[in-house]
Amino acid sequence: MNVDEITMDAEERMEKAVTKMRSDLNGIRTGRATPGLVDSLRIEAYGSPTPLKQIASVSAPEPQQLVIRPFDPSVIKDIEKGIIASDLGLAPQSDGKVVRLNIPPLSGDVRKKMVARTKELAEEAKISIRNVRRDANKALDQAAKDKEIGEDIRDSVKDEVQELTKKYEGEVDAAAKAKEAEVMEE
Repeated sequence: MNVDEITMDAEERMEKAVTKMRSDLNGIRTGRATPGLVDSLRIEAYGSPTPLKQIASVSAPEPQQLVIRPFDPSVIKDIEKGIIASDLGLAPQSDGKVVRLNIPPLSGDVRKKMVARTKELAEEAKISIRNVRRDANKALDQAAKDKEIGEDIRDSVKDEVQELTKKYEGEVDAAAKAKEAEVMEE
């Protein structure tokens, strides 16, 4: 593996860690209704677990309500069962055409738990990023040991990898801080 491949691979993997964390943060409940709340929900429809967004459109017409409009009205009961079985703690209301989810305001304790979960996700992402840095540094050390690159090149590329690590950890911190502010907002 040459130096460019090592840095490109590291950057790609760090970017994936940040992207995964952001998608996980979308599933954290805030005081407001967002379609991201039910993105990860899988509904037992057509004989197999199907992601909700593949069988219905989800919108938030009001700050405290989600509306789930199935593409096929015959799966409404399946959607209701899936929501009840999920750990969202929400009660679906259906009129035969759409399913409505009223999002109650969060209590102080629940908000603190959500902030703690946000911090956990941020720390997991940082650990992933640091693992990528470690792998890249190992590859660089091995390349220098095998005399594929010089030690000065290895050291300068290690500095580049460290800069990437700082950049992506900063993105993780910014995303986590934004989510915490959103959760603590009354």
